[in-house]
Amino acid sequence: ARSSVCRACPRLVLWREQVASTKRRSFADEPYWGRPVPGWGDPDAYILIVGLAPAAHGGNRTGRVFTGDRSGDWLFAALHRAGLATQPTSVHAADELRLVGARVVAAVRCAPPGNAPSRVERDTCAQWLDREVELMLGTVRAVIALGSFAWAAALGALGRNGFAIPRPRPAFGHGAEAVLRRSSGSAIRLIGCYH
Repeated sequence: ARSSVCRACPRLVLWREQVASTKRRSFADEPYWGRPVPGWGDPDAYILIVGLAPAAHGGNRTGRVFTGDRSGDWLFAALHRAGLATQPTSVHAADELRLVGARVVAAVRCAPPGNAPSRVERDTCAQWLDREVELMLGTVRAVIALGSFAWAAALGALGRNGFAIPRPRPAFGHGAEAVLRRSSGSAIRLIGCYH
């Protein structure tokens, strides 16, 4: 709940609120969320999926990341085929979709202009991803990073949560994998996927 009232990045706040007030014509009659979009899914997930940021007319409109946009169409269809989602589509936050064993979160919680957050905005938003990772440590076994931006954010969040980052630093690629371990012996597999 605290992340949904964040106003730390002036450029992102201006953009998300501007998009929410001017709206796309096809969604003119719908309310827009227009705030930071929190992660959602199974609270006991063993897979954490990290994306870039909410889409201006997707998560910024619906209030649920990957919901109501083309990226979500692909993601939820794949999760449904794998038995991790109860339905193959997600069009709004009250559409009864549930994730089973999976949780979805964005590296940056606000829709960015041109779908391109800056590294400073990623780093400012990192506290929210760090906390999400911390809360999931008891169950998560794999983190899937959708794109290089999410890969870098996930590596940072895992490192700040006590996981040793291998040297050289693992490079993003589709199908790239890195196993990160804590001193306690627990491990998480980071998997790269094109977005």
